[in-house]
Amino acid sequence: MAAVANVFPFKATEYYISLIDWDDPNDPIRRIIVPHRAELTEDGHLDPSNEAANCVAPGVQHKYPHTALVLTTSNCAGFCRYCFRKRFFISGKHDGVQEEIAHDIDAALSYIANHSEITNVLLTGGDPLTLPTARIAYILSELRDIAHVGMIRIGTRVPVFNPHRILGDPELINVMKQVSTNQRRVYIVTHFDHPRELTDLSISAVAEFINHGIPVLNQHPILAGINDDPDTLIELYRELTAAGVATYYLFLVRPTIGNHVFEVPIVRAYQVLEEAKRRLSGIDKRLRLVMSHASGKIHVVGVDTEYIYLKYHRARDPEDEGRILICYRNDDAYWLDDLQPVHSSEHPGHWKH
Repeated sequence: MAAVANVFPFKATEYYISLIDWDDPNDPIRRIIVPHRAELTEDGHLDPSNEAANCVAPGVQHKYPHTALVLTTSNCAGFCRYCFRKRFFISGKHDGVQEEIAHDIDAALSYIANHSEITNVLLTGGDPLTLPTARIAYILSELRDIAHVGMIRIGTRVPVFNPHRILGDPELINVMKQVSTNQRRVYIVTHFDHPRELTDLSISAVAEFINHGIPVLNQHPILAGINDDPDTLIELYRELTAAGVATYYLFLVRPTIGNHVFEVPIVRAYQVLEEAKRRLSGIDKRLRLVMSHASGKIHVVGVDTEYIYLKYHRARDPEDEGRILICYRNDDAYWLDDLQPVHSSEHPGHWKH
């Protein structure tokens, strides 16, 4: 554990650690948060989706025309072992990583204000809810003053790692209420991986947002040995829906360095989700199986005996928006770059990292 943590640091809250069943070496909470020797591999990339190519100002990514990402901090309440932004905290950070964080938030806000095509902003990191409430209030109020920004999303795992941060700070909810209006909502996009994370405290933290008119969505990756079975996903999605949380995306694990132990092949991920959907209501199964590739967000639409069918849900190149890709079925493929298209014209150079 120490050898791994020297490369990929360990961080967790006492609350989250308390959820582990230490008598079970394969406990899913343990697998999510505790370093494991299998992370010490040379497979993968530091920046598997080439986010650096989308940086247009310090801390701002502008990959899709109408959406801007603001990386507000590199800090998190805990370090998930499968994190795709390990470059922010890995020992011996690569050059330029600090430029990816919005240390000067005013420069990020200025970029957004000067680009009227941006209609929605995602605050991410790191985790924005680890920032002081006053800092969050400033960012949200400044964004709300930009007329062309209709929707603000906050990506956070704080309700999972540290629900006390929300339950113990009424001012945080007041800040959200002030900037989330009937016409221009603030959304919380949280990140529950496993039903064991849905405790009374975490559900109460989520309810603080929902009960004050702030919608909550959930997105998460499919993780080998943690949630890659239909029964686990069924339990997770039913409980999320019952708590008022909308299912949003199920991600394939990005091929980040040290993450291969968590990766699930595309075909198997599709089959697991489809099996779960057969036993879920329509409301429970609104999510899509996607991969966040350098070229865009790609929806895994279907798999048959010969082919894998994909569609660009979002595309970096506007000409790829909505494009259908048909690839030969490969049960050992984990990522788009592992697939062979049926027609060579469907394999543009920007597929490759």
